[in-house]
Amino acid sequence: MNKINAIVLPALVSSLLATVPALAQTIDSSAGKLTASVVVEGLSHPWSLALLPDGGMLVSERSGQLRVIRDGVVGAPVQGTPEVYHQGQGGLLDIALAPDFAESGQLYLSFSEPGEGGAGTAVLSAKLVLDADSGRLEDQRVIFRMNKFTGTNRHFGSRIVVGQDGNLFVTLGERGEQDRAQDLADLAGAVVRITPDGAVPDDNPKLEGWAPELWSKGHRNPQGAALRSDGQLFVVEHGPMGGDELNKPQPGANYGWPLITYGVDYSGAKVGEGQEKAGLEQPLHYWVPSISPSGLAFHAGDMLPGWEGDLLTGGLSGQMLVRLDMDGDSLVGEERLFEGQLGRIRDVRVADDGAIYVLTDEDNGRLIRVAKEGN
Repeated sequence: MNKINAIVLPALVSSLLATVPALAQTIDSSAGKLTASVVVEGLSHPWSLALLPDGGMLVSERSGQLRVIRDGVVGAPVQGTPEVYHQGQGGLLDIALAPDFAESGQLYLSFSEPGEGGAGTAVLSAKLVLDADSGRLEDQRVIFRMNKFTGTNRHFGSRIVVGQDGNLFVTLGERGEQDRAQDLADLAGAVVRITPDGAVPDDNPKLEGWAPELWSKGHRNPQGAALRSDGQLFVVEHGPMGGDELNKPQPGANYGWPLITYGVDYSGAKVGEGQEKAGLEQPLHYWVPSISPSGLAFHAGDMLPGWEGDLLTGGLSGQMLVRLDMDGDSLVGEERLFEGQLGRIRDVRVADDGAIYVLTDEDNGRLIRVAKEGN
């Protein structure tokens, strides 16, 4: 699609970006027949989806645009988004709504921020003011940034999860510089926990030698995160060649990258010291070969029987939607859905009615609704 000046021709942009209805795809699953239907297409490498209280949706595009979707139409870019480092895997990344978003309009955006030394992951706090087909950000403030920017263009993370206490978990990749994941003064390769204004919560682990923002270390590139109903955080992260992981980050725990991994280097060479080491945590689950998990959500709602409390993640290289059958903290089964049919799945969200929404990471990215046939 040719670029159109969205400021001069917003109505035309909305028309061009609105989806042309596509044939739905239906498969069998453990919860019955599932149908995947395209809601919109024409998105530029969409990265994150937020479901708005009024029924609309908010999508980030890696190139730096934030889009409001209503009734199958994509609006003009939201005004006031931050400048992003849009190279390689960098750009505008995750969206998280504050618990009181319906009243306050408060949200958080993670993005790769250009700065001295290159770029690093940062978090912006802002107020979203919506209009008929788009909106604007007000009161923008960067509340967090990595403490070391570098010139690599990969492994930024990054997901934001609002905890039950209102504090924010932010996942950070090790920026393709694997030893940073074991540097306890470095915020790369970690889950950090901050207050809504970017301060350090009083009950962070704050272990000797650890940066105060750190919650857990030894992560490679966590691109999915979700909060269970009891407040426990879960993350999925990319391994090298093999060794993708599902983890349950605990305060002060070290998840081992690059000292231990179930993957190998892209050259085939061994990474680290093996698969286990005293003092380092084991994953709840790992994938060999890799599926490149991205996006993570707990299923809820009555639409898909037997899936309540299970995890859903997307596969980028795997090009699939994956259901992880959870029994408490244990994974007891895995179901692969729409394998090779929908494209590279970047994000996964679950609506109140139990329908699943996924984003595909492509030049012509799509928002797709997955629901039980007939719903």
